[in-house]
Amino acid sequence: MLDLPYRQVPPGPPRPSRILTPQTVSPHHGFERHVIPGGGALMVQIAAGDRLTVINDEGGQPAELIATRPDGRIDAALLGQASNSQADGLKAMLALGDAAGQGLSRLRRGLEARQIDLARAGALRLFAPDTAAGARAELTVLEAGWLILAAPGLPMVPENQDTATPITLHIQRATPRMVGHFDLPDPLADPILDLRVKSATAESYFVKAGDYIQILDVDGRQCTDFQCFDARKLEKGLQHALDVTTSRTLMGHAYSMPGLHSKYFDQDWVPLVEVVQDTVGRHDAFAMACASKYYDEIGYPGHVNCSDNFNAALSPYGVTARPGWMAVNLFFNTQIDAHGVLIADEPWSRPGDYVLFRALTDIVCVNSACPDDTSPANGWYLSDIHVRTYSGQEKFSRAIAHRTTPESEPKMTKETAFHSPISERTRNVVEYKGYWLPQAYNVGPIDEYWACREAAVVMDLSPLRKFEVTGPDAEALMQWCVTRDMKKLSQGQVVYTAMCYEHGGMIDDGTVFRLGRDQFRWIGGDDYSGEWLREQGQKLGLNAMVRSSTDQLHNLAVQGPNSREIMRRMIWTAPHQPTIEELGWFRLTVGRLGGPTGAPVVVSRTGYTGELGYEIFCHPKDGAAVYDAVWANGGDLGLKPMGLAALDMVRIEAGLIFAGYDFSDETDPFEAGIGFTVPLKSKPDDFIGRDALIRRKEHPSRKFVGLEIDANVDVGHGDCIRIGRAQVGVVTSAMRSPLLGKQIALARVDLAHAEPGTAVEVGKLDGQQKRLPAVITTLSAYDPKKTRPQS
Repeated sequence: MLDLPYRQVPPGPPRPSRILTPQTVSPHHGFERHVIPGGGALMVQIAAGDRLTVINDEGGQPAELIATRPDGRIDAALLGQASNSQADGLKAMLALGDAAGQGLSRLRRGLEARQIDLARAGALRLFAPDTAAGARAELTVLEAGWLILAAPGLPMVPENQDTATPITLHIQRATPRMVGHFDLPDPLADPILDLRVKSATAESYFVKAGDYIQILDVDGRQCTDFQCFDARKLEKGLQHALDVTTSRTLMGHAYSMPGLHSKYFDQDWVPLVEVVQDTVGRHDAFAMACASKYYDEIGYPGHVNCSDNFNAALSPYGVTARPGWMAVNLFFNTQIDAHGVLIADEPWSRPGDYVLFRALTDIVCVNSACPDDTSPANGWYLSDIHVRTYSGQEKFSRAIAHRTTPESEPKMTKETAFHSPISERTRNVVEYKGYWLPQAYNVGPIDEYWACREAAVVMDLSPLRKFEVTGPDAEALMQWCVTRDMKKLSQGQVVYTAMCYEHGGMIDDGTVFRLGRDQFRWIGGDDYSGEWLREQGQKLGLNAMVRSSTDQLHNLAVQGPNSREIMRRMIWTAPHQPTIEELGWFRLTVGRLGGPTGAPVVVSRTGYTGELGYEIFCHPKDGAAVYDAVWANGGDLGLKPMGLAALDMVRIEAGLIFAGYDFSDETDPFEAGIGFTVPLKSKPDDFIGRDALIRRKEHPSRKFVGLEIDANVDVGHGDCIRIGRAQVGVVTSAMRSPLLGKQIALARVDLAHAEPGTAVEVGKLDGQQKRLPAVITTLSAYDPKKTRPQS
């Protein structure tokens, strides 16, 4: 042993784990970030020494800053500057009122309350029309007062590209605002209750029926167990707590979310609370609140726990102590894996994230700040939870937060320009990509389906993401970033294309509108496609802007055999634009509703149904007029509204793909069945992913195919496809076809078994215990040559 050589070891102390997390996961003490949407404005209090950074997020967007003293007098000297404008952009937006579309009523009330008269405005205007994306201006506040920051922009004309885009304001506070020990976001309204739940404790409180409960994660990644009781039952000695099993069963979801499936119940099916807003979107209702038994069995006897904390907090209400409490675990991140095992990891809530409940009856509530420091449940750092309650007289819209990238500020769910008339026809709306859209109407998806195939339907597709790509290098940028040849695209032409990463996997699919020589409009399904375009332009130093216009262009699809007649009746076009009768497949025209003075629109002959169809793009302020015009001109032609459920049916029949189901970033366009969008031999220029796509095309391993299933048992996304014991593919989308009278699916299978007519089996349960016979078919079960949309 003494003769053995010394072992070679890495020199120095151990290295810490490298974990990459978004910057905004950690609290920024005294740091604030405010995103002002295009066409919007913000008022915020400022103090001497505060450092301001104004960022032009997407380029070309002016910013107007108005600094006022505490008595309301406007004075740019508070920012150490001389005024160079009269805030004409902000004044014009305020003059439009609600038509501006960004809810400036709160700012208007703030101006009145502080006696700020914009007629005497001396503003500081920053940035020019050619300012590059990401440009910054830095200012230091010299005296205390108020700052108004506007991202001015008037309603965008659909044929133009003068969209208003966001401005971001960073504030580094000279003296951070403190609430207890941590910074907290401002209340949503005037609070009735402001309650801090200290780390590793629990607090109980009473809430009246109709009032709101905001539960905030103060420092980020801190779990809280929430429980409540019907107060009237408690008075009678009935201790019926919120029951997560009952709630999961009745709602059909692991945890309730804003929308139709929003309620939590007790064991008698009495609704106690509903979820109104959620900025996190990942919680848990699988496991109990932590209890002494849990810690005892992992070697931490006597560890403080949420169940015991609940018992102490609820004792004043006469609630009997329990060894373990069922609860809704907010800001918790557990799931049941494919093997039936309960697993957990760090939560992804961030400082200031919250869930907003509404009490459906008088309730007694309790919240904990979970003390678990033995696992990643609280991000390995214990912190506080905060509770605020608000009057039921306040109005809070239902919303879920979305982030384009992990670093992005959350965007709450919005209503589209057509939501009001749609809500008169259905309450069955779901959250879809940041907007509320109808899932189905009162007639039901089958009737909606037949109306699309035999007459006409109208549907809201406003969540499609729109980006204006302009500038001398706009064509070069699009040529580099999408697979189709942009140089062949004529003005007024539309083309369907893919957008890929370097490895050939798809970012998105979408359409490109050519509005002019250096003017393109990208319409896709994901905000990140616009981010990608902007990143690539900046990386290459191209003189092109990529600016979002999703909030400036909402769109209806009018589809079906009678759609041309509906559009012919309602759309007027100038002599230099194609009429509806003249409009070719994948072409666009610019027109107005009814006549030369009607609301401006862009109409494209495109769709997602496999039928003759059109899409109408308008500014949200004209949404009601456009929707009413469609019904006025289609009511006698069998027009019906169509929701997402029926849309899914018609697009699967037509072999049209859907992101997240039929393709992902691991799927190339050939494997997604849209290889026709990749002209590898004819496109004269290189583009992102070209080399990888050549390799993938020459050495394919999977093919996108259709399936006919000889069973009426439902088949869904992710179901396996097998030959014998071996899995040879996967179902991506499926539906029962009313027209064909059979169940069909889209699927991706190994090339060795992709020939039409090949017999396969769809696996259910574990993929082995239950099988459904099926046969491989061509991709489009309905009108494979697309004769109907071209008719």
